[in-house]
Amino acid sequence: MSTTTKDTTTASTLGPRGESTEPTRDELFHVLRNQRRRFAIHYLKRADAPVDVGDLATQIAAWENDVSTNAVTSKQRRRVYNALQQTHVPELDDVGLVETERRDVWLTDRAADLDVYLELVDGRDVPWSEYYLGIGALGAAVTAITALNVGPFASVPDVAAAVFLSIVVLVSACANHYYQGANRLGEREKPPEIRGE
Repeated sequence: MSTTTKDTTTASTLGPRGESTEPTRDELFHVLRNQRRRFAIHYLKRADAPVDVGDLATQIAAWENDVSTNAVTSKQRRRVYNALQQTHVPELDDVGLVETERRDVWLTDRAADLDVYLELVDGRDVPWSEYYLGIGALGAAVTAITALNVGPFASVPDVAAAVFLSIVVLVSACANHYYQGANRLGEREKPPEIRGE
């Protein structure tokens, strides 16, 4: 199993005329817009070895039809298998996210770069960037009020305010790390978009 490594200074990422062969952001978004390709990436991230396209098709068909792999019909499997062979695996290969050999497929090192494009935010959730903006505003307010000795904060030592803010940021960062880790492709048995959590 050969994998490519991401190193913009080596010839492995340069084309014959010296141009970069790294996938562009648009190419990555194009690849990720399709659920079957996301499912394939999820499954391949969890695999320790190259995966047979037939096995990949069976698992994707199971996820799409919300059944176990044993309950997948030959028609369901064949439909996914044909789409993988004719469209999805070649597109993933074209942007350098997978490599193939006969019927086997595996992720390259470039697939690790996809995580930054896959922050899934539930419609009921606040994006983490907005959450941290709120914590920053809270921290600035607490720091200003404590420094100015206003009202009940006059008796709060500056160190106590700093410890409080540090704990809030640390707990938030731990929650963010756990939550985002659970929503990355390949982290759990089922893809994030069908777990129903």
